[in-house]
Amino acid sequence: MPYSAEISRTNPSCILFLIDQSYSMDDPFGGDESGAKKNAVADVINKLLQNFVIKCAKDEGVRDYYHIGVIGYGGEVGSAFSGELAGQDLVPISQIANHPACIEERTKKVSDGAGGLVEQTVKFPIWFDAITSGGTPMCQAMRHAHKILSAWFNDYPDCFPPIVINITDGESTDGNPSAVAQDITSLKSSDGDVLLFNVHLSSHRGTAIEFPDSEADLPDQYAKRLYQMSSVLPNSIKETASQEGFRVSAKSRGFVFNADMVALINFLDIGTRPSNLR
Repeated sequence: MPYSAEISRTNPSCILFLIDQSYSMDDPFGGDESGAKKNAVADVINKLLQNFVIKCAKDEGVRDYYHIGVIGYGGEVGSAFSGELAGQDLVPISQIANHPACIEERTKKVSDGAGGLVEQTVKFPIWFDAITSGGTPMCQAMRHAHKILSAWFNDYPDCFPPIVINITDGESTDGNPSAVAQDITSLKSSDGDVLLFNVHLSSHRGTAIEFPDSEADLPDQYAKRLYQMSSVLPNSIKETASQEGFRVSAKSRGFVFNADMVALINFLDIGTRPSNLR
C-alpha cells in the first residue's frame, strides 16, 4: 500500500512549508481587525514546529524522524528560518529543537480548577518571523521546492513521501504555478508521490471550504486552480480528517479555501499527522 512506509531515524520523511510573505499578508483575516495574517501564520508555524519537537522527543533526546523546511516567498524566495538556522532549506528536527532563534514569554488562559480562568506565563520558541515584502512569486517558490525535494530523494528513495504545504492569500504574480506544481507531485519515493496541499487564507468573511472533492462550490478560477494543484488525501490522512469530524470522500483533496485562523490550525494539524513513527 502506498503511504505506509515507516518513518524512522534511518528513513525519515520531510515536510516543506511554502509561506506567502507578500504585502497582502499584512491584512487581517476576513475583516477581523485583531491581527494580521502574517502574525497568525507565524504563530501557527512556530507552534507546529514545537509540536513536532515534542512528538519526536524520546528519553535519549529528539529523534530525527523529520527534516523540515520553511520557505518564504515575497520580495525574495528562500529559507525563512531565523537565528542559527537562517539560510537552511531543510533542517533535522533535532536541530530545530536545539536552535530556536529566541524564546518569548507569552500568557494563556487556563482553568483555575474552580470553573474560572487564570492567566499563565508560558515559553514560546520562535524559529520563523512574520515579515512581508513584494508580490507573490509562487512559481519561483515551487521551483525551489522541487529542487530541494529532488535532492532529498537521492538520500531517501524509500521514505514516506514528503508533504509540501503552500499557504497563500493571493494569486501568483509570476505566472501560472500549475505546471511546476505537477512537477512537484510527479516526484516520488518507492512509497508514493509527493503530497502537495494548499491553504488559501481568507481576506473576506465567509465559510471555509475544507477538503473538497470537486470544484463545484469554489467561487473563481483561482480557487479552482489551487484545488487542481492539490493532492488527493491518502487514506491515513483521510481517516484522521474523518475522525476529527470533517466530511471527506475518496476524492477529497488537501485544500482549504477561505481559511480563517481556526481552519488553518485544523488543516495543518491534520495534514502533517502521519502516525507511522518507529
